[in-house]
Amino acid sequence: MAQNAREHRDDHGGQGRSEYQGVPANALPLTASEDRQWATLAHFGGILGCVPSLLIYLIFRERGPFTAQESKEALNFSLPPTIAALVANLLVFIPVVGNVFAVIATLIWIALTCFSVAAGIHCNKGQPHRYQYNLRWIK
Repeated sequence: MAQNAREHRDDHGGQGRSEYQGVPANALPLTASEDRQWATLAHFGGILGCVPSLLIYLIFRERGPFTAQESKEALNFSLPPTIAALVANLLVFIPVVGNVFAVIATLIWIALTCFSVAAGIHCNKGQPHRYQYNLRWIK
């Protein structure tokens, strides 16, 4: 097999060029249905914290205006509670008061889940959603 690869490489004049040439990745714009789908998933991703909405924002912001708007809104909303929950989860290891931080982290996750699901349902209807309490760090 290695012999075949060397012979194949030598057929191209030994210049080390591969017969496979890269094609520039041109991402197509999202259809209206896909745009709504990714925007909805950005809100539902709040159940897992800010990472899903961040990924959707970075990947799809240039491909669909509704997705760009809603994933940014979801990211701005889910970022502070995610940071607060991570800090609370780290403080769980403090003796005596650790249980209090465990309850706080759980309450943060429950609230984030409820707000994210409600926003995802609203967004799935094709309507933009604005969280009432949002810092909007990312412009």
